[in-house]
Amino acid sequence: MAGTSRHDREMAVNAKKQLSVCTDPVDRLRMQCLARGSSGIKGLGRTFRIMDDDNNRTLDVKEFMKGLNDYGVLIEKDEALAMFQSFDRDNSGLIDFDEFLLTLRPPMSNARKEVIMQAFRKLDKTGDGVITIEDLRGVYNAKYHPKYQNGEWTEEQVFCKFLDSFDSPYDKDGKVTTEEFLNYYCGVSASIDSDVYFILMMKNAWKL
Repeated sequence: MAGTSRHDREMAVNAKKQLSVCTDPVDRLRMQCLARGSSGIKGLGRTFRIMDDDNNRTLDVKEFMKGLNDYGVLIEKDEALAMFQSFDRDNSGLIDFDEFLLTLRPPMSNARKEVIMQAFRKLDKTGDGVITIEDLRGVYNAKYHPKYQNGEWTEEQVFCKFLDSFDSPYDKDGKVTTEEFLNYYCGVSASIDSDVYFILMMKNAWKL
């Protein structure tokens, strides 16, 4: 994805700046994730998933605090508790972590979401809701990548690197779900102010 690493760096710098001024607990957690690059929110999601022993896709307050701690999020205990309570809308003592991750994603316009989903549908040749390496072949254009252009990487290397950016370092399954794709591009989107530029970038990268 051309320029993604640059966007990642810009986003990390911006997130760190905003972290020093924002007071809302959810915003602060979002900025801490984005400071790790566009896969920061996805990484937190994976941490929670690993902890969800009974696979009920919910977290109690203890699991929530442990997940934040395991992921290395620096947050005061009372701030974390306030955050948990704001997500626990029905006061059940549990939060749905899919909903939590959805709230944590940087807000995106419908126009951006639509172009991301267009790219996903184009890549998901089999239509099963998951992109595999085989789906990507012949669709993802490595030639836009600066390291390919300067002869540093082969097409195959760009390819592997691209899939790596979606896959978590702890769980490389070579598959990309809709959620992972959206989370990734939410991160990229956070560093691009203009809808027009974001949509143009997506259309160029995926030949939409």
